[in-house]
Amino acid sequence: MLAGEVMSSPAITLRPDDSVRRAIRVLYGHDITAAPVLGEYDELVGMVSEIDLLCGAFAPGDAAPRTVEGVMSRQVSTVEETTDVRVLTDLMVAKRIKSLPVLRDERVVGMISRRDLLALLARSDEELREAVLAALRERYPSDAPWEVVVRDGEIDLRGPEGQGPEHVADLLERTVPGVRPARLLPR
Repeated sequence: MLAGEVMSSPAITLRPDDSVRRAIRVLYGHDITAAPVLGEYDELVGMVSEIDLLCGAFAPGDAAPRTVEGVMSRQVSTVEETTDVRVLTDLMVAKRIKSLPVLRDERVVGMISRRDLLALLARSDEELREAVLAALRERYPSDAPWEVVVRDGEIDLRGPEGQGPEHVADLLERTVPGVRPARLLPR
């Protein structure tokens, strides 16, 4: 599965000259933990997170930054729409990042958060079953129908003759996050 298939789009963005107070309201109002900061030509110039805003809002005395530019992070990790979710998950874990801007041709087209990834893993067995069936129909459009049973994320499959379990399991593992390896059962 790719970042572009999971991301929230369009991304909620801010500008460097937005007030810290406005940024706080935007993040809080959209229930997000961070937002990309875009420059004059909609290029990515930074990222502002809850912690950036909290630190800025509670800075001592008159030194408290008044704009996003004064609190945003300028070093931003990003992913492309074509980044595999395993790669971006590794990036989030390694850098302890909650969300990442998703780019297409150096433009922000969405955001992906740990919560977006958890939503994939939290799907019900019926939702997983439908996702498995959709993946199988896409890969094997003319074959006989598949019988799919999902129990607590584990998949049992009965399908056309000649489909090796390794091939089908690999297909499902790459395209349907949240499923455990499939067992191909005889017809």
